[in-house]
Amino acid sequence: MNSNRQRAKIVGVLFILAAVTAIIGLLLYDPILNGPDYLIKGSEHSNQVILGALMELILVVSAVGTATTMFPLLRKYNETIALWHVCFRFLEAVIITVGVISVLSLLTLSREFVAAGAPDTASFQASGILLKAIHDWTFLLGPLFMLGINTMMYSYIFYKSKLVPRFIPILGMTGATLVFINALLVMFGVVEQISVWGLLALPIAANEMILAVWLIVKGFNIKEEYL
Repeated sequence: MNSNRQRAKIVGVLFILAAVTAIIGLLLYDPILNGPDYLIKGSEHSNQVILGALMELILVVSAVGTATTMFPLLRKYNETIALWHVCFRFLEAVIITVGVISVLSLLTLSREFVAAGAPDTASFQASGILLKAIHDWTFLLGPLFMLGINTMMYSYIFYKSKLVPRFIPILGMTGATLVFINALLVMFGVVEQISVWGLLALPIAANEMILAVWLIVKGFNIKEEYL
């Protein structure tokens, strides 16, 4: 019982840590990802961009941590889906890490652009566009596409097992469906990546925060036969 209570608290804290670092990281990236003068602004705000990268790396560790910490418990209810969840969460983490590398590479490009003095702007701009595109695609495939799949899997197990009140996994499965649809719409060019359609991610964000608080305060509702 004590180990499961501790596991619940760890998972809750990791969910909150992942959400907070994701938001902070995105905000810190602003000088190098937004605006026409990003090749200059990126170099001027090097430490800020690097701190943003560190935030996203903490996000990666937190995301993997939630999956691996929950796995010993989830496998008791559905081992196949629990294993899939760990594998897909690792894949999500890898995709996010590629995005971090693209931003740090863009920072290097920005530094070279500034150091060159009067560089061939066209070639630098072409490289910058490519690196920004890699980040945009990883942002779409990781925090949206894969997140939808991962949330659906653990929410399904929570719903069937009643490890947490059923309104939480229902919100999770609803949010997972909406964010997955949003990802597909962006992939096929139906909507812009940054648009009002981004509101479809709100239910999944609410689910993670409600779940996190519940696990920290109440823990898992584990039946005696699964202890």
